[in-house]
Formats: sequence, structure tokens, C-alpha cells
Amino acid sequence: MIHSFYTLVLGGLALAYLPDALWRRAAHGVPLHLKARLGYGARPLTGPTVWVHAVSVGESIAAQALLEGLRRAYPALPLVVTTVTDTGARVVRDRYGAVATHRFFPLDLPGAVRRAFSAIDPAFLVCMETELWPNVLRHAVRRRVPVMIANGRLSDRSFERYRLVRPLIKRVLDDVSVFAMQSPEDARRMIALGARAERVFVTGNIKHDALPDAAGIVDLWRRLLALRADQRVWIAGSTHRGEDEAVLSAHRAASAEHPGLVLVLAPRHPERVSETVSLVNARGWSTVKRSELPRGSIGDAVIVLDTVGELAQLYAVADVVFVGGSLVPAGGHNMLEPALRRKLVLFTADP
Repeated sequence: MIHSFYTLVLGGLALAYLPDALWRRAAHGVPLHLKARLGYGARPLTGPTVWVHAVSVGESIAAQALLEGLRRAYPALPLVVTTVTDTGARVVRDRYGAVATHRFFPLDLPGAVRRAFSAIDPAFLVCMETELWPNVLRHAVRRRVPVMIANGRLSDRSFERYRLVRPLIKRVLDDVSVFAMQSPEDARRMIALGARAERVFVTGNIKHDALPDAAGIVDLWRRLLALRADQRVWIAGSTHRGEDEAVLSAHRAASAEHPGLVLVLAPRHPERVSETVSLVNARGWSTVKRSELPRGSIGDAVIVLDTVGELAQLYAVADVVFVGGSLVPAGGHNMLEPALRRKLVLFTADP
């Protein structure tokens, strides 16, 4: 009864969202991948697989160490990584294409879920972060496919929202075999919502286990960005609309004190690249896209990152890093990537 009601509500929300999705596709070229997300057209894989679900770019990058471990532990099982976003798909294909197959995660509707499971045929499913999709989890139980939540976390907001429907969420949690949570507080919250205590473990944040950069990565990126030996760099990563203006104002002030300072501006969403370039040009700077480099001296041009999956490594070049999503109410983004590279990180905790 609960799953039927949930499916009915989700189907209605999907139909309500469809006009907006079609507009985004027409106006900004954001693909829908509707056929794939409904479970159609995917070539069935041979034999049982290891299915890892990583929603978007951040989860896909964070999954690197996990995927390496799974590949060593289960060398006979093909790896399948699903994402929701197109940018996440690009990261998976670029980074893991040699060892994993990419598929789009199905919409959480019974037919789409059933078709996806039939095509992927998982021996088990690992969901990055706290992805709780009732129909996916229920179908996994029916097929006797164990499900693990990896790198699980529950923010204050998510915890309070789930508490409002605790009797319902407890039934969903019963379908998860293992919860690997980031911290003791995350574990406590998951148990408070109804997860069985014997299934909940504290394993730490997988982003702390990021594989080290290759030797010489700084020199490589300086050549790729066409930087002079004496040029200093700061990076504004994962910025949202409304943050770029503040970044450019800061760059103007910093450039007055440090001539030759280079700004690498990385919008969070690739569809904003053209908008970002126009904004920078309107402020009086020339721009060069990362995909156009290397080339001759860039002068005082602002480098706009228009590629996916490179930002974490690029942080190695920076003297200072600003992490976006913190000047607007977007929740902030991953500070660990620059921090692990021992960079000075700027952000605000209360946008």
C-alpha cells in the first residue's frame, strides 16, 4: 500500500516536472536521457555484476577508491556504475571507462526499476551517500540482491525531514542490508530513523581515502594551462549563479596587489559555461576555456573550466581555493579535495 501510494505520487511529480525538463533541454541543451532512465534500450550484461550507484560528479569522483577495491575483491564480476546526471556520466566514462560500464539510474518507478535490474543483473548494489529509493530497494529484496549504503550521511535537514515520516522510512530502511556511515552521529541518526543497529557501521568518509595524485601533476597542469613559471593561481571551484560576481570582484582586488595572478573559474554546472564567459567578458577580462588550452601565453585572461572531472586535480596548481555553493544557499561543496592537497580554502559556513 505504501509503495503504491509512493509510486503514484512520484509519477505525478515526474509528469509535473516534465515541462521544465523539456524547457531546460531546449534552452540549455540539458539532455533528459528519458529512454535510458525508463530502462529501455540498454543491452543486457552477461552474468552477475557489481552495481555501484553514484548520483553525480562528486559521488562519481569519490567512488574511485571504492571501485578499485571492488575490482580487486571481485575480479570476475563486471563493474557497472550508474549516475543520474549527464556530467556524472562523463566522469564515469572518462575515468573508469576501461574498467566499468556506465548506465543511467532508473526512475524509481516499478517498470523502469524492473527493466534496469534485468539488464544489469547485479550480485549486489552499493549506493554512494544516502540514496534511498523505495522501489529500487524493494525490487532488490525480491531478487535477493543485498544493498549497501556507502559513505552514508544524514544532514540536519535530511534527518528532520525523514523524522516526519519515520514509520514510512523505517520500512524502506528494512530493505537495506548494510549502512556504512561517515560518522558516529550519522550512524546514531540512521538508527533513530529505524535502521537495525546490527546493520549500521561507522566507516569514515570515503573522500578521505582519495587516491594520491600522480607524481609531477603540478608541472603537468601548469603546462596544460599555459602558465608562466612566475604566475600564481587561485581557483574558484563549483560556483553557482550569484557567486561569480563576488569572485570577479575579489579577483580584481587581488590582481591589483599581485599582477599576473591567474583565476581559474569553474562553474558547478557545465551548462553555465557560456553564461560565465559572458559575465567575465562584461567585467572587462578576456577568457579562455580549458578545452582550448594549451596555447600561447594567456596573459591576464580568466580560465573558465569547461571540462568535467578535472577540478580535483587542478586544485594541486592553486595557491588559494574558493569552494562554491557557500555564498548562496546551495549547501556548499567538497572542501576536502583542496584541503587534502594542503591548499588554503576559502568558504562561508552561513550564506
